[in-house]
Amino acid sequence: MAGHSKWANIQHRKGRQDEKRGKIWTRVIREIMVAARLGGGDLDTNPRLRMAVEKAKAANMPADTIKRNIDKATGNLEGVNYEEIRYEGYGIGGAAIIVDCMTDNRVRTVAEVRHAFSKHGGNMGTEGSVAFQFKHCGQLIFAPGVSEDKVMEVALEAGADDVITDEDGAIEVLTPVADFEKVKTALEAAGLKPEVAEVTMRADNTIELSGDDAQKMQRLLDVLEDLDDTQDVFHNAAISL
Repeated sequence: MAGHSKWANIQHRKGRQDEKRGKIWTRVIREIMVAARLGGGDLDTNPRLRMAVEKAKAANMPADTIKRNIDKATGNLEGVNYEEIRYEGYGIGGAAIIVDCMTDNRVRTVAEVRHAFSKHGGNMGTEGSVAFQFKHCGQLIFAPGVSEDKVMEVALEAGADDVITDEDGAIEVLTPVADFEKVKTALEAAGLKPEVAEVTMRADNTIELSGDDAQKMQRLLDVLEDLDDTQDVFHNAAISL
């Protein structure tokens, strides 16, 4: 299938993440703690924790730091108790935005998210106001030049829902959340390493933004992503800067 060109946006996002490596550690630690608290500290029986530990290793987090935070979450060490909260709203041009947070202070977090929306041209919505425009799924994205036929053969055999090639030649594999790890493992075993591999909220449709609107939207997204309690920001804007 042909899909919307998103490679430039992906590269921009990866660049932003590389600039904020310290913030990445904070987010991954919170994810490890929540995953371990909810599903236990055994990587073999807790796929969410296993994914969080993979992210930690990819960010070069020391093994003792990972273990210490798992121990905190499972009660072996004293630690902070985080809860997950999702906020929804609208950005520039009516673009839909989801902000996933982990916090130890719900009152502080909602105030910061609401302020970010209102100060930078957005509007915070109610629960469910935009989430219906997204699909919770596994997503693996391969750089242009990777063999589409090989990706499609391996991915679909492993249980992927769809394989989409965009106009830049990047290849996107979509999976059910439950099958994400299985598909990822099969692709990597076949020598196919994705640039992006995550469980995400993928927009069903996109809103094209360019010029001033694109710059304003990017600023709003940057501010939301930079909030201390933010874990992930999902949106349906196709930004041309």
